Amino acid sequence: MTELLVSIAQGIEKGDDKQVVELVGKALEGGTPALDILEKGMVPGIQALGKCFKEGTAYLPEVLIACRAMNRGVELLKPHLEGVEVTSKGTVIVGTVEGDMHDIGKNLVKLMLESNGFKVEDLGSDVVPGVFVDAVRDTNADILALSALLTMTMVEMPNVIDALKEAGLRDKVKIMIGGAPITREFADEIGCEGFAEDCASAVDEAVRLMSL
Repeated sequence: MTELLVSIAQGIEKGDDKQVVELVGKALEGGTPALDILEKGMVPGIQALGKCFKEGTAYLPEVLIACRAMNRGVELLKPHLEGVEVTSKGTVIVGTVEGDMHDIGKNLVKLMLESNGFKVEDLGSDVVPGVFVDAVRDTNADILALSALLTMTMVEMPNVIDALKEAGLRDKVKIMIGGAPITREFADEIGCEGFAEDCASAVDEAVRLMSL
C-alpha cells in the first residue's frame, strides 16, 4: 500500500474528514484508481476503527465521525467509480421491528456495513413483518438484520421469522438480530443464524453468515 493510501486509512480511523477529502483528491489527481483508494485506503481505515471499538479502545462518537469521514470520501470517489465494478460483499436488509421506534443502533450498523462493502437496504423503524417479507422477496437479500431495543418488542422477532416461513422465504435469507435486550441464546432459541452485540461485531457476523 502506498504512503498516500496509508494516510487515507489513518484519516478515516481518526475521523478527520478534511484530511480524508484532501488526500482522496490528491490521490485522484496523482492517478491512483478510485477503486484502489476505496478498497486499499478507506476500507482498511474503517476496519481498523471497528477493531478498536470491539476491543474497547474506541467509542461510539469516534465511530460516527469515522463513518462521516468515510462518507465524504466516498462522495468524492463516486463520479470516478461510474462504470467500475465494485464487488459487493452481499445485500443486507436492516430494520427495527414493529412497535419499536429506536433506530440509533440500527443506523450505526447500516453505516458500518456500508463502509465495509455491503449493500444495505434500510427499512427504518417500527417495521411490520409483511414489509420485511416483501423486502426479502424484492431484493433477494442475503441477510436480514433485525433490531429491537425494548424487551417488549423483541418478541416481534419470531413473528418476522414466522412470516418468512409462511411466504416460503425463510431458507432464502440468513437472519441476524441485535439490540440491548438481545442475546446469542435468544437468537438460537428463535432460530436465527446470527447475533451481534454492537455495530462492529455486526460486520464480522455478516461476513461469517455470507460464508455459510
